[in-house]
Amino acid sequence: MPEALILSIDNGTQSVRALLFDLRGELVAKAQVHLQAYYSDHPGWAEHSAEGYWQAVGIACQRLWSGEPALRQRVAAVAVTTQRGTVVNVDDNGKPLRPAITWLDQRRTDQVPPLTPWWRAAFRLARVAGTIAYFQREAEINWIAARQPDVWRRTHKFLLLSGYLNFCLTGRYADSTGSQVAYVPFDYRRHRWAGARDWKWQALAIRPDMLPELVAPGTPIGTVTAAAAGATGIPAGLPVIAAAADKACEALGAGCLAPHVACLSYGTTATISTTGSKYVEVTPFIPPYPAAVPDAYSTEVQIFRGYWMVNWFKEQFGDREQALAGEQGLAPEALFDALVDAVPPGSMGLMLQPYWSPGVRVPGPEAKGAVIGFGDVHTRAHIYRAILEGLAYALREGRERIERRGGTPITQLRVAGGGSQSDAAMQLTADIFGLPAVRAHVYETSGLGAAIAGAVGARLHPDFATALAAMTRPGRQFHPIDANRRVYDQLYRRVYLKMYRQLQPLYGEIADITGYPRRDGS
Repeated sequence: MPEALILSIDNGTQSVRALLFDLRGELVAKAQVHLQAYYSDHPGWAEHSAEGYWQAVGIACQRLWSGEPALRQRVAAVAVTTQRGTVVNVDDNGKPLRPAITWLDQRRTDQVPPLTPWWRAAFRLARVAGTIAYFQREAEINWIAARQPDVWRRTHKFLLLSGYLNFCLTGRYADSTGSQVAYVPFDYRRHRWAGARDWKWQALAIRPDMLPELVAPGTPIGTVTAAAAGATGIPAGLPVIAAAADKACEALGAGCLAPHVACLSYGTTATISTTGSKYVEVTPFIPPYPAAVPDAYSTEVQIFRGYWMVNWFKEQFGDREQALAGEQGLAPEALFDALVDAVPPGSMGLMLQPYWSPGVRVPGPEAKGAVIGFGDVHTRAHIYRAILEGLAYALREGRERIERRGGTPITQLRVAGGGSQSDAAMQLTADIFGLPAVRAHVYETSGLGAAIAGAVGARLHPDFATALAAMTRPGRQFHPIDANRRVYDQLYRRVYLKMYRQLQPLYGEIADITGYPRRDGS
């Protein structure tokens, strides 16, 4: 009898992928549909057609079967993983009422629900009033309620993209606890919707009945409906299993389930995270996110739009490499790696701070990116290497924050995401961290993490520990080069760690003078 397969649907920022994994974690087949990342009617906004996401899922799945029709009959379960923080309003028929607001969106509103005097006083006393105000202004719920009241009045359910795709597949409003990474009234400590007295119900203009049911990763959500089968070619009646958000699934697919093992995700957002059973807030009132296994936390530091900067460089300055790669039949990454290798470690003093978007505290709401140390020797190759180095410096700083707050030294690195395919990026990561950097055995680690959850939910593996042991393993390892490590350690400690503090006052002045970014998000 042919071996069972798990279908992972991975809806990222740049593409939707339909992936088939076997029970050893090998990628058997793949189909990919590229997306227009977003469109924007206003500076800082980022939206995408919600129906367009579902249509892309259908196209990707149909391409999978058209290549090898026999694979369709081997699928035992389906699991969905998606980009985090992208939200969809649907009416009482499940139809989207407006475009999805993606996680890249930077709109904000000052028209927010009032908090009671007791909560305001408590937050001032805890010195987190600014953090709570930031949460309220950034919440898409509050922006839609204030700026599009008719849409909000007709909203039956407010869903994350994962919940919307699960509904499209099963007809049931249900989502994984592992996908709840957004400005929603979620209890991150207990992995359920917030209790009736939680401050989030005052801070957000939403009712409990507008949210989906939550289930733990590895739990069946429902079965594929006839309508979904017609759109995707997935056999009707197959179980759909709760997985988790893409970063949590990446960590699972990379084999990171212990607090001393860090997962570096080199994706559109670059992150460093650890997984464990301990609730640790790296920044006060910024909770750890739910992991891709039940009752576990993902302690994480984000570099918002981290590897977006790498793609920006390739689009703006990489025409030569892209053209050469096409002519020679090579992967463009190999030629970009040659750019990095042409420059010494430290980029001859060119230092980059990768804060392309504002944050809550580090960076703060006024933050901008910066490059310092230019000289007449510097070329675009130096800039490219400095981008990669700046991201690794920022993630090393995140590692140290996680270690201080969590109390567990990080001794192993697993690297996932698109950037992990660059040998040069892997080597300089090992050099900057002073630790071996290890790739996962497959590139599609978020899809693999979803497949692991699917295998557990379909009872093809008895539990997550068994599935992890069977379906993940280390790939190529990159060891630190001692001479490079010494250079990077000095630049990190003596220069990088001081950059934000020195430049922070100037960022505020720039915003005041130029009006960018606007504080009201309009």
